[in-house]
Amino acid sequence: RCELSCACAEGSGGHGGVHEGAVGARYRFRGSLNAIRTRAPQVGGSFAVWGGLFSTIDCGLANVRGKEDPWNSISSGALTGALLAARSGPVAMVGSAVMGGVLLALIEGVGIMLTRFTATQFQNGPHQFLDEPSQLPVKDVSTGGFGVYGQGQYQ
Repeated sequence: RCELSCACAEGSGGHGGVHEGAVGARYRFRGSLNAIRTRAPQVGGSFAVWGGLFSTIDCGLANVRGKEDPWNSISSGALTGALLAARSGPVAMVGSAVMGGVLLALIEGVGIMLTRFTATQFQNGPHQFLDEPSQLPVKDVSTGGFGVYGQGQYQ
């Protein structure tokens, strides 16, 4: 009987805990949405500054170097990280530069790997487009370009 009482109490407590947890989860969810709502403009502004600075540096490097390659993006990520951390001192600048460069190197590396993977898929496939215009099939001009169905449509 003692075990049954303990089991019932435990079951009731578990039910109460689940109910309180669900109520608490609802309040936590509302709090999370409220925090997202209040922080979204700050995060969006920070991302806009990062993106604008990155794009400016990337385009500048492409113009100065005269070529568009992954090194522009990697260097832009490193320079952007360093410039945005300039107010925190040289140690923070170096850390942010390394993180920005590594992050962009990972992104560029994944892009290159995906490009090579998809290129090998279509390497020996059928040629859908003909190289020579003279090899295109001859168009039947007697139908006026509309075919048989289109001729009697407006008569």
